[in-house]
Amino acid sequence: MLYRLVRDHLGPYRPMLVVLVVLQLAGTLASLYLPSLNGRIIDEGVAVGDTGFILTAGLWMLGVSLVQIGAAVAATRIGALTAASLGRDLRAAVFGRVGTFSARELSGFGAPTLISRSTNDVQQVQQVTYMALAMMLTAPIMMVGGVVMALREDAGLSWLVAVAVPALGIAVGAVISRMVPHFREMQKAVDTVNRILREQITGIRVVRAFVREDVERERFAEANRTYTGTALAVGRLMALAFPIVMVIFNASTVAVIWFGAHRVASGDMQIGALTAFMAYLIQILMSVMMATFMSMMIPRATVSAGRIAEVLDTSTTVRPPERAVALPDGPVAVELRAATFAYPGADAPVLREVSFTAEPGSTTAVVGSTGAGKTTLVGLVPRLHDVTGGAVLVGGVDVRDADPQDLWSRIGLVPQRPYLFTGTVASNLRHGRADATDDELWEALRIAQAEDFVRALPGGLDSPVAQGGTNVSGGQRQRLAIARALVRRPAVYLFDDAFSALDVATDARLRAALAPVTRDATVVTVAQRVSTILDADRIVVLEDGAVVGTGTHEELLAGCPTYREIVESQQTREVAV
Repeated sequence: MLYRLVRDHLGPYRPMLVVLVVLQLAGTLASLYLPSLNGRIIDEGVAVGDTGFILTAGLWMLGVSLVQIGAAVAATRIGALTAASLGRDLRAAVFGRVGTFSARELSGFGAPTLISRSTNDVQQVQQVTYMALAMMLTAPIMMVGGVVMALREDAGLSWLVAVAVPALGIAVGAVISRMVPHFREMQKAVDTVNRILREQITGIRVVRAFVREDVERERFAEANRTYTGTALAVGRLMALAFPIVMVIFNASTVAVIWFGAHRVASGDMQIGALTAFMAYLIQILMSVMMATFMSMMIPRATVSAGRIAEVLDTSTTVRPPERAVALPDGPVAVELRAATFAYPGADAPVLREVSFTAEPGSTTAVVGSTGAGKTTLVGLVPRLHDVTGGAVLVGGVDVRDADPQDLWSRIGLVPQRPYLFTGTVASNLRHGRADATDDELWEALRIAQAEDFVRALPGGLDSPVAQGGTNVSGGQRQRLAIARALVRRPAVYLFDDAFSALDVATDARLRAALAPVTRDATVVTVAQRVSTILDADRIVVLEDGAVVGTGTHEELLAGCPTYREIVESQQTREVAV
């Protein structure tokens, strides 16, 4: 999985990789040539007192060293640039794929793991790619070249290479094999820590309101201990690897000196050749060590690559049509024809054969008890979900046959939980329409009953908005979300319990201001409060996902027991208050 992911995303950088290979080949060959030159200086210069040869060979060594340094610096720079570009492309790919997900895929993965996969997992793949470009290409060249050059210096000591190299590879490989399960657990632990931290930051007010700081602190500490324990297990194995490497390194050096000294004493080998052989053995062992330590990073990166690929290979269940049907210009009606929706694996559908039509110039309200399926119904119109039975039509076109961009451009949605982005009041309102003028923004704020509090802010339209709109009240957040939808001036307005945080007077003023603006538009309103929908042209009553009544307020009071119970329960609460 790691190889496939890296191969697919490194395709655009093949020219850079070719240059990288050439530079590493040049640098490695230069590095392999230096011990041989050093051995010749000892044997042919120092041993016989030939100063001229020493100077000439020394200049050659200096030139070769400069080539090695230049190639190493250039290769490292190209490797770092390529790995960083890979990380950028992977993050963009994950972000782009997540942007296509429907609510089903988003809920299936969850926000914490998607954040981990686009940050921590991508970082692991980027890091191992850099190490591979910087070390893995050099290691085989260094090892093969070192063996050839060592045999060229003295074949009698070659058995030391045959013993030391496998011993190092087997010892470090055994340690690495025990790390793989821990790396898998580590990535899961990262997800858990992110999830708990995100929940605690988002719900900090609830935590404080119910005095749950100690409980939440212990909950985070437990996840943190799990992650720390896994990391310590990996760290202990890594710490074990270093002494093993040093023991084999030092034992190999001692063996070369011991057996080489006997060969020098017998005249079968010169001192310079022994020095060069020792340097080549060190280079061979270094290349094996680089490869093995590189292998220590591969298991975790492989796990991360699998998690990234899982996101990239997941296709949205809300697919754009191959041949899109254009929506008609002007006002459009919204129609549900026996619309049924069930979540995957659910025992029963959330919506069952819901049918009604919302005409342009009219307001259709949807009411029902909690869990009746009101929000799910609203989500079917912009294709946040796709129906599992029946059809949803906008302007007479099945939404599954329409171009998503065309569909979304006709809809102004105010969700049940209005979300504001980090920025300013103006930048949030211009999510509705990027080219909206300041006058258009103020007009939308006036209609949404938000003009007064925005003008009271120090910066007006340029006042900062925190992530999620946490620096404004719930009612202000709802009114800004309504203004954002008004800026678009869509053909269809979907208000999903968008007035719940407003007081009765503000609610009435807002609905009165909306009436002339939405005169030609189709308005679908989900509401819990009956006073919000008294003047709706049609009220649809849902119970357990099915339509149990349709009509005006008076008609439903007379003929729909479910609606009458909702009205009476709210009147009872108002009297009690």
